[in-house]
Amino acid sequence: MTDFHDPWALAVMGLAAAVVGLSKGGLGSVGIMGVPLLVLVLPPIQAAAILLPILCLTDLVATWTWWGTWSRRTLALMLPGAMAGIGVGWLTAALVSDAVVRLIVGVVAVAFVGRWLWQLWHRRPEAARPEGVAPASFWGGLAGYTSFVAHAGGPPFQVYTLPLGLDPRVLTGTSVAFFTIVNYVKLIPYAALGEFDTQNLGTSALLAPVAVAFTFVGAWIINRMRAEVFYPITYALTALVGVKLIWDGLTGL
Repeated sequence: MTDFHDPWALAVMGLAAAVVGLSKGGLGSVGIMGVPLLVLVLPPIQAAAILLPILCLTDLVATWTWWGTWSRRTLALMLPGAMAGIGVGWLTAALVSDAVVRLIVGVVAVAFVGRWLWQLWHRRPEAARPEGVAPASFWGGLAGYTSFVAHAGGPPFQVYTLPLGLDPRVLTGTSVAFFTIVNYVKLIPYAALGEFDTQNLGTSALLAPVAVAFTFVGAWIINRMRAEVFYPITYALTALVGVKLIWDGLTGL
């Protein structure tokens, strides 16, 4: 249950909304912190359900900004797998305990940071990779699944799309279009799970202005802050939150 009289819970919920706004403002990598932060004070599925309408709202702004810049072929190859991944996520949410979902969210967060560290140590140029039905289906499915359970579909999406050598604007537009579609489809199973009750939707409405405001803050930071300073701090915080969630999940099993 959401406790609006708990200062700690209020602070964490506000921070999670701010993280969502920052990610939609251009700091996409920080978005993975949203659900792990909120799960510190709420059950995992409730946390994800509260953030979903906020994501859908900010997705509209992002889609308008990047309208028409996406790769239709990449979307056509990845979206069928993503829909299947969302279905698997739906079954996972309905069948497993909160502890297991906490563990999943924590593993996703830590794996994301691990991938970033691996890239830092093994950075080397690689030729652009052609599109492929099998890899697009696999990574699209994984993106759909992790997006459903933790709104953390970015890493699998990037694993497939970054090596394609797309123009940066096309890559950004494709990401925006992909996750806008994924997020709006996710509304259906989350509603079927009964997560859009008055309390959750009311919490989403209260947090939405924070997310919208920090969308503009994200754009301001992108124009002024050095990435080599901001991102290490963000990834470190993500790792800490992920490790705590893994611990909570394991101890709760």
